[in-house]
Amino acid sequence: MQIDRVCISINNRCNLSCKYCHFHEKKDVIKNDTMDVLEILDNIITYIESKDIKLFKIGFVGNGEPLLEYNDLKEYILYISGYIKRGKIMAYSITNGLLLNEDMIKFFVENKVNLGFSIDGTEKIHDMYRCNTHGKVMEKIELYKRLTGNYPSMNCTVGKEVIKEEDATIKFFKKFDNRITFSRMIGKYGISLEEFNRFLDNAQKSLNVRRGGYDCTMYGGMCGAGINNFFFANGKVFLCGNCVDLEPVAKSDIKINELEKIHLDFDREKCYKEMICD
Repeated sequence: MQIDRVCISINNRCNLSCKYCHFHEKKDVIKNDTMDVLEILDNIITYIESKDIKLFKIGFVGNGEPLLEYNDLKEYILYISGYIKRGKIMAYSITNGLLLNEDMIKFFVENKVNLGFSIDGTEKIHDMYRCNTHGKVMEKIELYKRLTGNYPSMNCTVGKEVIKEEDATIKFFKKFDNRITFSRMIGKYGISLEEFNRFLDNAQKSLNVRRGGYDCTMYGGMCGAGINNFFFANGKVFLCGNCVDLEPVAKSDIKINELEKIHLDFDREKCYKEMICD
């Protein structure tokens, strides 16, 4: 299978300390090291051209908050802007919203970069885990709506509290009429895949929910580890963001077609990391 998605972690720091953050739980094994992101992008472009990839997705994320490195992020996006505008690359990032301003929003919109906001539904649940920031995040979401005419896509982490208040959570997101990515809470405060999928079954009855394909069980899809989706961080390549505490599979300067040679045989309706750690 051809690779059509990578996540590139551009930092290891955050302006929040969310209680459930699985990157924070792994902080002792995440080793900061230099990584040439432009070289990675060159390798992706070469791969797109050689394989005639119709659409390649690049997530500029972080083991923290990517907007803390906004100037670097701008450079990376402008470097591939021609491919984005031609529809060959779809670029996205995810933010807690706190650092966002009008100029940033205009830049992302002008360069066709999808910016997702992390918000865990109701104020009560969001503030429990995300440092009492619900009001501030909503202000930035409304700023985005005012400047663009549309609400942004949103990312909600689903833990036990969301499961308990399922109806209130779904009701909260209904008013935005946008796409919602529900992420399964993993790590110390995590929930089971079965609990998560039951929630998704209910949520997608009335919401536009991201789900399906070889994406990630954390988002309601099949596990794409070692098939079409890799995670670049700190000069290395990992099978996924959940595997940054495992041995890397390569250095970040690897040619993308070399990653195609990695083959893993397991039940992809389950999370690879959880299977090998059980």
